[in-house]
Amino acid sequence: MDLHNLKPAEGAVHKQGKRVGRGEGSGKGGTSTRGHKGAKSRSGYSKKIGFEGGQMPLQRRVPKFGFKNINRKEYRGINLGKLQELVDKGVVKKEITLDTLVENRLAHKNDLVKILGDGELKAALKVSVHKFTASAKAAIEAAGGEAIGL
Repeated sequence: MDLHNLKPAEGAVHKQGKRVGRGEGSGKGGTSTRGHKGAKSRSGYSKKIGFEGGQMPLQRRVPKFGFKNINRKEYRGINLGKLQELVDKGVVKKEITLDTLVENRLAHKNDLVKILGDGELKAALKVSVHKFTASAKAAIEAAGGEAIGL
C-alpha cells in the first residue's frame, strides 16, 4: 500500500453533484445546463401527465362512451354449493354468518355478500348475509333453514 493507491472506504464519500448557475468560470453558468428559452428552461416547470408537446393528448383523442354508475354496489357472490362444502368439511354446523365466510376466505371483511342459487344444499342452515337470490332463498328454506338479510 502506497500513497498513490489509497482510497476512502466504499460508501464513505458522497459526490456533491453538479453546481450549476455559479458563474461563467465554472462552465455551468448562464443557462445552468438548461439550454435556451422554452418551457423547460424556466423555473417551476413540470410536465403534465399525458402531455404530448401540444399535440392533442391520447386521453382526449380517444372517444368516450358508456356510463359508469358511481353509486354501484359490488356484491361477492357465493353459491349454495360452497356453503354445502363448509358443512361437509365440518367447519359449520347450524349457522353461517359474514364472520364465518371471512374466516374461511370466501369473502373479505368489508365485502357485501350475496348468496347465489347454484349447487345443492342439504343441511338446514341459518344464513345471515346481505342479499339472496330468489332461488337461493327458496333452496335454503326448502332444506329447513333460514335466510336472514342484514
